[in-house]
Amino acid sequence: MMDFAFFINSILLGVGLAMDAFSVSVASGLNEPKMPKRRMSLIAGTFAFFQIIMPIIGYFCVTAFISFYRGFEGLIPYIALALLLFIGGKMIIEAIKNKEGEKPATTVSQLIVLGIATSIDALSVGFTVAHYDILMAIISSLIIGVVTFIICLIGLIIGKKFGTVFSKYAGILGGVILIAIGLEIFIKGVFF
Repeated sequence: MMDFAFFINSILLGVGLAMDAFSVSVASGLNEPKMPKRRMSLIAGTFAFFQIIMPIIGYFCVTAFISFYRGFEGLIPYIALALLLFIGGKMIIEAIKNKEGEKPATTVSQLIVLGIATSIDALSVGFTVAHYDILMAIISSLIIGVVTFIICLIGLIIGKKFGTVFSKYAGILGGVILIAIGLEIFIKGVFF
């Protein structure tokens, strides 16, 4: 059932998952201060596309697995918590280490690789939305994609105007949000 919490969770998932793409967008904006709007849309659209596709792939993998092993369903909150703790923790650690050197995409193939690399963690969303029906899973993925697109455009604009100062904090914020969502899913799935 789609309710207010469904939309808020989808938006927060989008924010948390988009932080890697945001950091790359900031770097891209820095590298191309005169980037045209069309290229900005291409970069943000590529990241959004992969953030839409990955949760759907994860959803189908999980639901196919569950259809064979119904007992697995009770493990979903634990798996979601573990994955989101791992991914969120990894994002926080990487942000604190402030790894430099990621170059923005200069070719379409590099942009596709960056899109996959920054959205691979979105596969885990398949575990978090496994209790949804297919329509809800698709709507959630679309919301995540729209949020990613907007955040990436903001990252490109910030990169073009202000520099990399904010990209470090974006990774920390993204990690904290993913951990909070993991805890919420775990508490809701186990205790309620």
